[in-house]
Amino acid sequence: MYDVVIIGAGIMGTFIARELSRYKLRIAVLEKSNDVANATTKANSAIVHSGYDAKVGSLKAKFNVLGNPMFDKVCEELDVPLRRIDSLVLAFNEDEMTTIGELYERGISNGLKKITLIDKEQVASLEPNLNKTVLGALRTTDCGIVGPFELAVALAENAMDNGAELFLNNEVKSIDKVSEGYIVHTNEGSYKAKYLVNCAGVHADEINNMVAKESFRIKPRRGQYFVLDKSAGNLVNSVVFQCPTSMGKGVLVLPTVHGNLLVGPDSQDIDVKDNFDTTLDDLENVKLVARKTIINIPFDKVITSFVGLRATPDTGDFVIGEAGDAKGFINVAGIESPGLSASPAIALHVVELLKSISGGFEEKKDFNPIRRKLTRFYELSEQEKTEAIKRDPRYGRVICRCENITEGEIVDVIHRKAGARTVDGVKRRTRPGMGRCQGGFCGPRVIEILSRELGINMLDVVKDGVSSKILDKETKGI
Repeated sequence: MYDVVIIGAGIMGTFIARELSRYKLRIAVLEKSNDVANATTKANSAIVHSGYDAKVGSLKAKFNVLGNPMFDKVCEELDVPLRRIDSLVLAFNEDEMTTIGELYERGISNGLKKITLIDKEQVASLEPNLNKTVLGALRTTDCGIVGPFELAVALAENAMDNGAELFLNNEVKSIDKVSEGYIVHTNEGSYKAKYLVNCAGVHADEINNMVAKESFRIKPRRGQYFVLDKSAGNLVNSVVFQCPTSMGKGVLVLPTVHGNLLVGPDSQDIDVKDNFDTTLDDLENVKLVARKTIINIPFDKVITSFVGLRATPDTGDFVIGEAGDAKGFINVAGIESPGLSASPAIALHVVELLKSISGGFEEKKDFNPIRRKLTRFYELSEQEKTEAIKRDPRYGRVICRCENITEGEIVDVIHRKAGARTVDGVKRRTRPGMGRCQGGFCGPRVIEILSRELGINMLDVVKDGVSSKILDKETKGI
């Protein structure tokens, strides 16, 4: 029997698993997909928000403000990229000036210290490429950008290094209440646990309804993005917002932690919970709206587009807590923006909830919060590169020329805990295929390396999901 089973291996499930792995517990994480971080976590704006936007007194406000300063330590421990930068919410007319004034007051009420209102001239000095019709902006200086899927992978790896178990391709079909806790039935088997934590994202309401009465509903909200080449990465220095609406924070323009430019998302409520399709009309609308922020965004430098789904709850706030009619069953649901920013604080809160329900957990004396560092070959000095190649000649073979990723780096991320098993899994961990050619040149070599290192036929290497085959048959057999 497991002490705790966590359903979902996105940013929340992996954060909670890592925090629970500090204790002498048997922990299992069940994920329906072929990898961790394969839904909302892999496709969002990657922002560590300051915390001015959430309603005063809400769980969103509470955990955002608590979670933001926790990222520096966590990302240092786990060797995950994080950059602290400014954020600006722009006002283009007097009504929007009133709105950013209200956001300022809300930020002060939420406990923010690094927040100010600035005028047109100050905005121009910070961001000279913005539309000249800007009247002013709300500025915070404690915003951040991070690699969200890299963080979730690192959390899962560190949790597993400390004893947690991860079960991929396990979709929950039903849950039974038993005297000792719960039995979770998946397409792959059954898992017995004293306590369950529901981190199932857009499907969290369905999981809740398997064991408890319906108390909330999740509506998927789709957002589409453009990623631009690194040659456009310096167009802005800050996370630049337009004034928020009832549908969210609107179309953003921001640098990514790896030096690209990200533009998006739009916002549409949809009915299909796994619809990750981009549409031409909606992407064109993203361009149109974004040009209000910067007129001359170089969309000719787009290298890819993608869709993210937000788990929007009908409660208007995060759903966090023990279900009233299911003892030991904890919902962590409706974790839409600022969910990433709030995630470390939510994880600590969930651990405290479980401790209060169980009577407490015994801490491990040998818990190790430090993840073994990645070798990022392109960041090394010439001497360090020479030494790395001497230790392992595979670091001397560049596989992805766009991102300067070597064979040694790819092999490393395959053989770690929660390691890469797919082409996209390698891409999210160490970036081959993230550059301007989007895997056009390095993709075949990544397939070869996965085949060799996993001991599987090249025909069995998949792009992402178990059915996303890349190769059909050998050409010599045709």
